This record gives sequence, structure tokens and C-alpha cells, in this order.
Amino acid sequence: MKIEIFSSPGCGKCGQAKIRLKELVDELMAQQPDLGIEWREVNILEEIDYAVDLGVLSAPSLAIDGKLVFTSLPGTKRLRREIEQRSR
Repeated sequence: MKIEIFSSPGCGKCGQAKIRLKELVDELMAQQPDLGIEWREVNILEEIDYAVDLGVLSAPSLAIDGKLVFTSLPGTKRLRREIEQRSR
């Protein structure tokens, strides 16, 4: 599973989202190493065409496996549920 977090430099919410995502992925991978979750940060200013193609209109936004899933910072429980459902 590939998770992309779309962020903008200097965005406070983006920083919080990256921390939350990293903590959650680390926790899930410790519990279930075979999940194979990868994540990366996408700077929307540097990859604007890619962000627009996915429909990203604001930061932070999250895409999973190339599809825009969240257009704002989701709660940890909601994000966990989405990742767990998609990993089945």
C-alpha cells in the first residue's frame, strides 16, 4: 500500500499530519509487518501537476494507492480504519 501526503512548505497542519501518519504507520507495521505500507510526502508546490491530476485542492490531503481519499487532516481513528480496510 502506498500512502501519499500532500503538503505545502510552512503549513502547520501538514506538519501535524506527517507526524500523525508516521506514528500510525510505524504502529501498524510493528503489529503487522506484512502490511507493506509505504508513504511519502508530496510537496504540492513541486509536484503541482500530479496534485491537480489527483484532485488535491488543499493541504494536507492524503492519497492511498494513487487515489485521493482525504482532502483534509483525518482523525487518527478514521485514518487507521481506512488503512486497515484497504489492507484486506
